Amino acid sequence: MPDGYLTTHVLDTARGLPAGGLGITLYRIDGEARHQIAQAVTNADGRTDTPILPKGDFVTGTYELVFHCGDYLTTSGTPPEEPRFLDIVPIRFGISDPDAHYHVPLLLSPFGYSTYRGS
Repeated sequence: MPDGYLTTHVLDTARGLPAGGLGITLYRIDGEARHQIAQAVTNADGRTDTPILPKGDFVTGTYELVFHCGDYLTTSGTPPEEPRFLDIVPIRFGISDPDAHYHVPLLLSPFGYSTYRGS
């Protein structure tokens, strides 16, 4: 069984705080098809309580993390706009090493975001 797993972390860079209460959906990409395999909500530290893709479910392939930022921005007090500039933020990435820890964080503000492969 592979030892790899996937984690994420969301930081609200505009407020300088972890983004707690932000919904995340994980999909596995198979050609043109997208299969939902996990859902989670970030805790007060901006992380999921467990790996979003744990060791037992971890396989190589293409994945997509979808961050439901619009709802988070609304509940965190960001002034509303219609439509919101950032609402759903998808990040598609590949997992090639079945024994590695992949960490895909999101740095978020109301008008921009960035990501990287963390550790």
